[in-house]
Amino acid sequence: MDNLHADYLTKKFPLKQGSTVALITPMTPTGEVDMPALRNILRFHVESGTDGLCILGTTGEASTLSMAERATVLTAAVEEVKGKIPIMAGVGTIDPEHVKEMTQQAIDVGCDAALVVTPYYVKPPQRGLVKHFLTMAEMGLPVVIYNVPGRTGVDFQSNNLALCADHENIVALKDATGDLDRLEEVRNYVGDKLLLYSGDDSTEAEYVLRGGDGCISVTANVAPAQMHNLIMAALNKDVAEVEKINGPLKELHNNLFCEANPIPAKWAVKRIGKMDSAYCRPPLDELAPEFHSLIEASLTEAGLLLPTQ
Repeated sequence: MDNLHADYLTKKFPLKQGSTVALITPMTPTGEVDMPALRNILRFHVESGTDGLCILGTTGEASTLSMAERATVLTAAVEEVKGKIPIMAGVGTIDPEHVKEMTQQAIDVGCDAALVVTPYYVKPPQRGLVKHFLTMAEMGLPVVIYNVPGRTGVDFQSNNLALCADHENIVALKDATGDLDRLEEVRNYVGDKLLLYSGDDSTEAEYVLRGGDGCISVTANVAPAQMHNLIMAALNKDVAEVEKINGPLKELHNNLFCEANPIPAKWAVKRIGKMDSAYCRPPLDELAPEFHSLIEASLTEAGLLLPTQ
């Protein structure tokens, strides 16, 4: 790790380098948010060394939660981990006014940053995306720009990201393009102005080895300690240690997407005993039975289940 770079980032941002978990939202078999399970999972991440918490993103099924439910989830996160793990709240949607409403809620509750995705489906022009992110940054909460063209249908280009990077409240990028070659391009445009997080579990270790600052990871839901250790090794450019840690996780990285996220991740968290139900709100569903053995084998390979469990 470049110590000067790390020190600079620590002073400037509420977030930090490392492994941030894209947290699931546990639910009861009848679809209510399971608050005791959520609190237990939050404590699990504190104990496991998770470096950041991304809550109420796509993995958290945020699009199906009411504002009241969001408030309850965010309040629990602040009560359990504030001051221990930075809290990034997902606030992205199509309507900018609703993004503002969710951002203000995150501010009021006490979150440390907002994850703002490129508005999906409507395919805004690049200039519209720049205006959108700058508008949200003016609300005062540090903003993480989320670029995931595979889900949104729009790709925020690096030269336009550079137009946002000078704003004091735009602090990071979550890059879920899976394009490792883009990292160098982005870094050339923004320098050290932004933390650069991978949002793609299958390529995150290489992303950090090439100069990224960390990941926002689905795998970290079930393997938080391993993911912390993996990213620390990558930041230290310890290739041998990265390969040692990441080898047993590779099947898990891939197979947690055998169905739409977070369906497999929720089943995996249940399977390792961290919650009682793998319920996903419609239009999602619980993991299809034909994938159970696949996820179990991946958890076993990762050392998260004993072969006889």
